[in-house]
Amino acid sequence: MPYIDEALLDDPDELARKDSRETLRALASAGAQVREAMTLTEEAGIDRLARSERPRSVLVAAIGGSSIVAEVLELLAEPGSPVPVQARRNLPLPGWVGPMDLVVAVSLSGRAPGPLAVAAEAARRGAMLLTVGADDSPLAEVCRRARGVHVGVGSGGRTSSRTALWTLLTPVLIGADRLGLLEASPDMVVGVADRLDTRAEEFRPSSDAFVNPAKVLAVQLAETVPVVLGDGPLGGVAAARAASMLARTARIPATFGELPDAASGIVACFDGPYTAIGGRRPGTYDDARIRLGDIDTSRWEPHHFAEPEGELMERPTGPGDGGRRDDLFADPYLDGPAPPRLGLLMLRDAPAEPPTRESEQAEALTDAVLTTAREAGVRVMEVQAESGPPIVRLADHVAAVDFAATYLAIGLGLDPSVSPHVADLRDRTR
Repeated sequence: MPYIDEALLDDPDELARKDSRETLRALASAGAQVREAMTLTEEAGIDRLARSERPRSVLVAAIGGSSIVAEVLELLAEPGSPVPVQARRNLPLPGWVGPMDLVVAVSLSGRAPGPLAVAAEAARRGAMLLTVGADDSPLAEVCRRARGVHVGVGSGGRTSSRTALWTLLTPVLIGADRLGLLEASPDMVVGVADRLDTRAEEFRPSSDAFVNPAKVLAVQLAETVPVVLGDGPLGGVAAARAASMLARTARIPATFGELPDAASGIVACFDGPYTAIGGRRPGTYDDARIRLGDIDTSRWEPHHFAEPEGELMERPTGPGDGGRRDDLFADPYLDGPAPPRLGLLMLRDAPAEPPTRESEQAEALTDAVLTTAREAGVRVMEVQAESGPPIVRLADHVAAVDFAATYLAIGLGLDPSVSPHVADLRDRTR
């Protein structure tokens, strides 16, 4: 089972040494990224989009750490957008894209092959272009030649697309607001920046591990095989972001899903080998005979295999442990270390105001999944968004999972921004 050093998380010098590219600092600058992006977007002439005719459709091209930009735009536009919005990662560009459509291409460096190729093909067909990326990049050049709108990325969070999310997302939200696809007024965007500032203060490195929610979450995740579940569409986008950050930043593979569709698939995992009741039920006669291996049990009486009252011996439990029970017959010398537990990270949206029948049904399903998880011995973790517009509530979840994944990486002794294997892969595919 991975071991996370909680003392390391409270050591500023160690945090700085492990975090070679200042990932924590970049995440803390998210609010500043939003404000800087607002200024750069206005300076780039975003109002030109509003002066044009409303496009027939909007296609968003983004990959890797930038892909959440397309997912967020789809999520926010879906309820009220008068035109369809869809994501695309690479060519081919759909045959119907033409001069009546808008293509949005996002790449921090401006050199990501997928968005760059999509933008170039869209320009060739005469489609409107909105691009976000480095000013001195091929993407910016393609956009300028097509007389589109290009928004630069400024100075904040430029080391990685994972830490520059709000630099990339803000111009797209403002552009979509100008086109009437969704609501992202200046006051609302400032509200996102304020919420991100609040979370950065709450999750700051100098805050002790036992009171810092992001550090607490990192410690809990380290002891599990994590599954991230959103309680609705907004939580589903955040869950995908969490899985990506856990894999790329903390090197922890994680599956994710969204309620209600993922309920049965996730709950089915509670019967698996990573929960207290999974596989062969611990403490039974057959289970004991198998795991005792070469020990001579021929002279043992049946009562040696009998299950004590309550079936399994209890152990002290912590928050979210759900009363998990350890195996009475487990021997660390014969059986080896216990496998990691299944962990369920539930990203919960703020309660609907006023409550509706649909929101009450969704909340009841979420509660049922969590109750089932606790009864199965799954470690349950919850992140609750505070009230506000959808994009503000999404900011709550994204900040929590981004900081937690970074603290988890550092606590495991890893640099959150540098992966030798990713570097090797790049070298081998050049």
